[in-house]
Amino acid sequence: MKESFGDRVFNAFNILILALVAICTFFPLYYVLVVSFTDPTEYLKSKFIIFPRHWSLASYEYLFSTRAFLNSVGVSAFLAVVGTACSLVVSSSLAYVLSRKRLRGRRIILMLILITILFNPGIIPNYLLVRNLNLINSLWSLILPALTSGWYIMLMKGFFDSIPQELEESASIDGCNDIAIWIKIILPLSLPSLAAFGLFFAVGYWNQFFNALLYLTDSSKWPIQVLLQNMLIGANNTELSSDVFVQPPPAETLKMAAVVVATVPILLVYPFLQKHFAKGAMVGSVKG
Repeated sequence: MKESFGDRVFNAFNILILALVAICTFFPLYYVLVVSFTDPTEYLKSKFIIFPRHWSLASYEYLFSTRAFLNSVGVSAFLAVVGTACSLVVSSSLAYVLSRKRLRGRRIILMLILITILFNPGIIPNYLLVRNLNLINSLWSLILPALTSGWYIMLMKGFFDSIPQELEESASIDGCNDIAIWIKIILPLSLPSLAAFGLFFAVGYWNQFFNALLYLTDSSKWPIQVLLQNMLIGANNTELSSDVFVQPPPAETLKMAAVVVATVPILLVYPFLQKHFAKGAMVGSVKG
């Protein structure tokens, strides 16, 4: 089908607009990456750098030689791994049970979960709950309140609704109990959904920031996002004193290197889950 002159002008205009949007989106990421690898002496001479003449790993070497930064990375990794595992167990178990029509009181439980989606209690009730559970200044204060979400449960329930109940009936005839059916049949069929929602949970735990500010009073338990925020607003690097380096790199290059380190882990995880991500999310959303 031959395009008219108006169609060609319209397509060229769309390509131009999308190219500008792509440049505006990509340039900040590129600038952060470039500054983090710029030689400190070159950065001090020229504050704005598009392409450095001398590349250096000084900022990363300094960051990974500090106890505070390594400790914060370890805290965030603990939250992402342990929190994601706990969230998947709780969310998938509850969603699967709610997808079985033989459960008594199923509609009442679904209605209560729907209420949690529509109405949020707010910051103060959540803080009082965490305080009464004696979880203040504990890493579990960042995991237990965020174990599951009503929205994720409803989406996962939609996925489990697509699994035929005849599979369970045949397994029970063969002598499997409910736990064996869950482990041997349901979980292997649920890998796409678990991978998709596991990525959601992992990103949420890795990016824990506001709850950490509320519940953690000990700076040694800060996740990387809180430490990064203190680096970005602070005028000095007292939290990142190193015993290896006498003279630290410029604060700006350290901030950029910290941003890269905080971003890269999630970017590395996503390609391995990409093939499950679209399938799992779509099945849950379409059949929920």
